[in-house]
Amino acid sequence: MKKTLLYLPFVLLLAGAFISCEEVEEVGEYDNWRERNEAFVDSLKAVAGNNYVATPEAADAMEIGKLYAIQNLNAGTNVSAQYIYCKKLVANTEGDRPMGGSGYNDEVSTYYYGTLINGEKFDGNFTGYTALDKNIPNPPQQWPTDFDSPTTFGVTDVITGWTWALYFMHSGERWQVFIPQQSAYGTSDSGSIPGYSTLCFDMILEKVYSE
Repeated sequence: MKKTLLYLPFVLLLAGAFISCEEVEEVGEYDNWRERNEAFVDSLKAVAGNNYVATPEAADAMEIGKLYAIQNLNAGTNVSAQYIYCKKLVANTEGDRPMGGSGYNDEVSTYYYGTLINGEKFDGNFTGYTALDKNIPNPPQQWPTDFDSPTTFGVTDVITGWTWALYFMHSGERWQVFIPQQSAYGTSDSGSIPGYSTLCFDMILEKVYSE
């Protein structure tokens, strides 16, 4: 019995160490979050290279699965040039574009799946691809089900990164869109989204309602 009691403090110390490790792991999930997101955006810039999309014609010519940069002209005049990064997963150049009508006042119906750079979902109305999915098959295999419903909203009622991507999309198209924090929620936390977060969306533009 005495020997057991001698070992008891050691056992408690080990248990405490395991609990401490778990706590550190949990707290550390977003350690260096700003730096990690900046590094992620730098990797997007490197892959996109000189593949820029600045006109509707250039958007129509985007190759499936290839990463492109689109300048966010809605980001404001007091910041340096901001870009979002996009891959076209499904093309439909015959579909409508929000800019085909009044543009700013158009509404769209979309399916979307939003994740952080670690693949964690923060929002969505179907189960799509995450920021960690690099080799998405052509055609994509994950689609909305009969139990999923699209969301309708004004083109300018969302973050500017979304707005600018939508201007170049046709209805019936599906894009993977990466939006750096400058074109998303910035440096402050927003609900389940930590500050400095780059957002990844799997977006399907279902329909455009033009005035």
